[in-house]
Amino acid sequence: MILLLGASGYIGEAFAKELQARKEDFLSLSRRQVNYTRFDVLLDFLRSKKPEFVINSAGYTGKPNVDACELAKADTLAGNSLLPQTIADACAALNIPWGHVSSGCIFSGAKIIENESTRVEKDMTRPELRALVEKSPEKIRGFTETDTPNFSFRDLPCSFYSGSKALGEEAIAGVGQSYIWRLRIPFDEFDNARNYLSKVQRYAKVYDNVNSISQRYDFARAALDLWERRAPFGIYNVTNQGFVTTRQVIELIKKHLRPAKKFEFWQSDEEFYKVAAKTPRSNCVMDVSKLLATGVKMRPVGEALEDSLKNWKPE
Repeated sequence: MILLLGASGYIGEAFAKELQARKEDFLSLSRRQVNYTRFDVLLDFLRSKKPEFVINSAGYTGKPNVDACELAKADTLAGNSLLPQTIADACAALNIPWGHVSSGCIFSGAKIIENESTRVEKDMTRPELRALVEKSPEKIRGFTETDTPNFSFRDLPCSFYSGSKALGEEAIAGVGQSYIWRLRIPFDEFDNARNYLSKVQRYAKVYDNVNSISQRYDFARAALDLWERRAPFGIYNVTNQGFVTTRQVIELIKKHLRPAKKFEFWQSDEEFYKVAAKTPRSNCVMDVSKLLATGVKMRPVGEALEDSLKNWKPE
């Protein structure tokens, strides 16, 4: 039996549907049923139910966005740093393997290949870098699982949300048997306030940047595939292959949905942060070579976006 924590959340729903599709025996557990944030309570529950594997898709993201985490720092730390540590310790005590939904938002920017050397650029909005993205995308590389997060409490500035997610990874490193699945900007074909494609369509103005993103069900399938294949435990970037700019996403939205809305963009970072955001945002490119090397498949980002928009289901 697989135990699923956070099943009512946006990513938890994807895990629940995928587990059902696979006809897996699983149990969804909410905090209202059992307060699994308490070590003693969770340990007793695990001891009584004896799950084969535990999935933690619970956490604190803030609503409507990560700006809310700046005003709820205790809840953010509890959900993203302390809870993973509690689960890690309880699972380790009973030798139960588990998987944790983390985030690629602990990175900023991308790696640039130039003259056979590699450098990290944290700000991909610079004109010369945007030109590189458009004309020579092969020179843009993503962060790997061995790279140190550069958008965290240890490498400021960062959002409190990103800092708490990086701290959560630190808290569980080397404890028991675990997968750390890094998610980035989830989307799919279902119109939803949490769906990146829905957000882009509803913003008054759009912030253009370069990102790796994760189709929600591709993410859940890949995470479960790692467990089914008994791939080595550790950190895995779980995003669709490649990267995309916000402008490219909008062009796809126009192509498939033909919205009446005319999209407008923030003219600069300064304008965006002055008017629309209270905390720094992570924009980054992730490398999925480690994931693909296990035999787990992830579609190219363009294919995943096209499929979601072709099958778009309005709210």
